[in-house]
Amino acid sequence: MDVLGVLIGLAALIAVPFVLMLVGLKVLFPLIFLPFKIFAGLLKAVFGLAAGLLGGLFGLVAGGVGLVVGLGVLLLVLVVLPLAPLLLLGAVVWLALKALSPATRPV
Repeated sequence: MDVLGVLIGLAALIAVPFVLMLVGLKVLFPLIFLPFKIFAGLLKAVFGLAAGLLGGLFGLVAGGVGLVVGLGVLLLVLVVLPLAPLLLLGAVVWLALKALSPATRPV
């Protein structure tokens, strides 16, 4: 049993420096890269805000265009479509009058 205790103690003496080194590296690397993470966060915030504002502006413009197109379709369906027979009759009369009138020739 005495040999087993010595082997465990020797293993601990060998393993402890490696564990401390790994813990040190896990603390050191984030501290080294912390300024870069802060800078990246600031850039992400600035460009994210700019992109969000541009996206919102684009959404407003697209909504306005959609509203105008929708109102145009509504006007077409509710006003022009019921008047289509009268417009067609007016076009036929206009063409007939134009065909029957004498052509003017340039001098």
